[in-house]
Amino acid sequence: MAVKIRLARTGRKKLCRYRVVAADSRMRRDGRCLETLGTYNPQADPKEFTIKTDKVAYWINKGAQPTETVHNLLKQDRFFEKVEALGKGLDAETLNVERKPERKRKPKGPKKAKSE
Repeated sequence: MAVKIRLARTGRKKLCRYRVVAADSRMRRDGRCLETLGTYNPQADPKEFTIKTDKVAYWINKGAQPTETVHNLLKQDRFFEKVEALGKGLDAETLNVERKPERKRKPKGPKKAKSE
């Protein structure tokens, strides 16, 4: 069984929220999951992302693969640095590892018409 750590959508129309879940890769996006690992709210300002660090580390050690989006969120939250510190016996709170700031994206401008 191939396990993925991915986002499952919740919330109503046009107001999305996500759960970070460990699920069998053959299941539907919002279908059955093995365990809920956290939440993600992209609508909030700043974006809210909470995870259970020990549970995510457990699933990754068991061979679960995070999707690209979840991997980027974990990198932004400095999850891998926290896990490395826990492996060395250090406490993540005493390391003073804070979340990276959000990327600033340029707004999409109007498309230029091709002149022939």
